[in-house]
Amino acid sequence: MSQLIVSPSPHVRDEDTTQKIMFAVVIALCPVWIGSIYFFGFDAIRLVLLASLAAVATEAVCQKMRGKPITIWDGSALVTGMLLGLNVPPTLPSWMIILGSIVAITIGKQVFGGLGYNPFNPALVGRAFLVSSFTLPMTRWTTPFDGITAATPLALGSLGVEYADLFFGVIPGSLGETSAFAILIGGIYLFYRGVLDYRIPLGYLGTVLVLTTLLGQDPVFHLLAGSLLFGAVYMATCMVTTPITPRGRWIFGIGAGVILVVIRLWGSLPEGVTYSILLMNALTPLINRWTRPRIYGQGVKTSA
Repeated sequence: MSQLIVSPSPHVRDEDTTQKIMFAVVIALCPVWIGSIYFFGFDAIRLVLLASLAAVATEAVCQKMRGKPITIWDGSALVTGMLLGLNVPPTLPSWMIILGSIVAITIGKQVFGGLGYNPFNPALVGRAFLVSSFTLPMTRWTTPFDGITAATPLALGSLGVEYADLFFGVIPGSLGETSAFAILIGGIYLFYRGVLDYRIPLGYLGTVLVLTTLLGQDPVFHLLAGSLLFGAVYMATCMVTTPITPRGRWIFGIGAGVILVVIRLWGSLPEGVTYSILLMNALTPLINRWTRPRIYGQGVKTSA
């Protein structure tokens, strides 16, 4: 006679763990990091390593102070550090990137209770802090290979910028945003591993494509310039800070795209990826509530 086993949910499980997912993201970031090293040299190594080490160390210190188990081996702090390191100019001073990582982990993550409780993407919290606190160093761009100070394509506009340069990364910009080719390699790997849900990136990029076309802009330029592609693949898809429902993820991506276009075309900043994602992070709880599936049988009228 078979035995009935009663256990709490979830009843359907797979072999994925937080550690496996986070290190899949680390692997996916490697092509972007390698590309940044090729274009910007030692500064790319310096900034990403310092940001990662500072993030992991800050996570351990915060957990120790809170009397919680130290879980730095799950890879989440490492991912935050790598993302932040790839989101800054190559000339940023070392102490600034360390401070940015400390803020990203403490203010963006640990004050809310740690992994799974943070409402905002920690790396973007760190970047927003650096931009608002150290505006000049965070907007000092240099050209690849020779390190000459230059403006980014978004600041100059689409005139005189070749699509090939935007695609392969021969342009000034943050370490991880310049090469669309490297970003796509990482994105394909994440999609293959089942870590990347296509809805948010497609909604984000598709909205920017449609709106810029309707508004008479160059849609290809807006897709490839700035950190849009990097943000759509690595930042807007954070499992903790984005909606859990399929419909909610479409809303998140579309909303972020609308905000980005408004900032780029009518705002005082040439870029707006950081704020578009953070603002949608703030709406995630409401989106989850609005798009929550109806409980089976709920709202069904029955005859008396």
